[in-house]
Amino acid sequence: MISMIGLLGALALLIVFTLRGVNIIIAALLSSVLLALTGGLNLNAAMGGYYMEGFTNYFASWFLVFLLGAIFGKVIQDTKAAEAIADWIERKLGAKWALFAVIAACAIMTYGGVSLFVVGFTVYPIAVSLFKLADYPHRFIPVAIVFGSISFTMTSPGSPEIQNIIPTEFFGTQPTAGGWIGVVIAVFIMIAGGLWVRHMLRAALKKGERFSLPKDSPLYGLEGKALDELAAAKERLLPKPLFALLPLVIVLVSLNVLSLYIAAKTAVLVALLLGIGTTWLFNLKFVTQVGESLAVGAQNALVAIANTCAVVGFGSVAAQVPAFDLFLQALLNAAGQPFVSLALFVTVICGITGSASGGLGIALPLIAPDYMERGVDPGAMHRISALASGGLDSLPHNGFVVTTIRAICGETHKRAYGPIFLVCTLLPTVALAIAVALYTFFY
Repeated sequence: MISMIGLLGALALLIVFTLRGVNIIIAALLSSVLLALTGGLNLNAAMGGYYMEGFTNYFASWFLVFLLGAIFGKVIQDTKAAEAIADWIERKLGAKWALFAVIAACAIMTYGGVSLFVVGFTVYPIAVSLFKLADYPHRFIPVAIVFGSISFTMTSPGSPEIQNIIPTEFFGTQPTAGGWIGVVIAVFIMIAGGLWVRHMLRAALKKGERFSLPKDSPLYGLEGKALDELAAAKERLLPKPLFALLPLVIVLVSLNVLSLYIAAKTAVLVALLLGIGTTWLFNLKFVTQVGESLAVGAQNALVAIANTCAVVGFGSVAAQVPAFDLFLQALLNAAGQPFVSLALFVTVICGITGSASGGLGIALPLIAPDYMERGVDPGAMHRISALASGGLDSLPHNGFVVTTIRAICGETHKRAYGPIFLVCTLLPTVALAIAVALYTFFY
């Protein structure tokens, strides 16, 4: 009983700390200490052993992917390729299609392997420009960025995002695993989510909501100058859209071709290296700070992977307390069917941690080996795991959600989180249920 109370209390503490802006590494450490004390674990063994083993094992497995991904994102940003892509989409769609322009810009870049945070900070000023011209409520910019960045791109077949790469390690699959069902579900989320956001936006407009920049926005007080600069983007020297887009295409194509012949983790490393090299090559006259791009990219990678490792370390401690084993067995026994139990387990763990990659790093080592031994279809498990990581992970304490709402857009959860919950949490969870039903029937 004490162990169960401690487990629930530690989970609640982790969520509360995250929502209050406490650094996730500190939050995970304090929550792990509470877990150990209430779970009857030796504190030294729990923190110096289980926690650090989970932390360092995940770091060793995925650091190079995080490193090259962060450098690729920084290079795309520093060469103005990301700005060129967003500006090109803005010019093609215009203010009338402001909502879909923002979603499309985020989706294209993230599906091409660009870091979520680079995408968010790059697209936001252009989103402000478009939403102001269209007179759309500012509070819908966060949902456009988050939906376009994570809801269907990071879990789709062929995506170079780490949430689609991690399952390859446990199921021996390729990034395209899951067959036609994975494609159908991705398209369903994209179309249904886009239409749902548009419906909510129109409803807000009917109620009289109009564009107004919040005081906490990074552009507040400077919006006139900033928007004038954005309006003059067409006159500025930016990379040609084709040369900005080609590296993303190269990353996507090379990953999925190479993964036919080599391990997916190796393939994504080669693909990202090609992306970095071709970004510099195609946009050579915009390359002014190679050393700084590498240095800042490396720093960003360390921060990103350390945050994820902290959550995985917390999960490693949780896996050792008696209550967690009871929770795991109860969940798996209640679900019965392997696809259902896999979906539930990954969904719950990702929701608890507020991290798709961290949740996968905790859940799959515990459940994948048993299911592989039982002969469950690896491709179906890969796609279900990826889809499950992209649902409850977007609860209010998710790092990207918090950063987008507060740091990038200067909004509040009260104003901006509702639409995000509907199309980035509820909709993907419904899509996951549909995917499980289809895999159960056809596999």
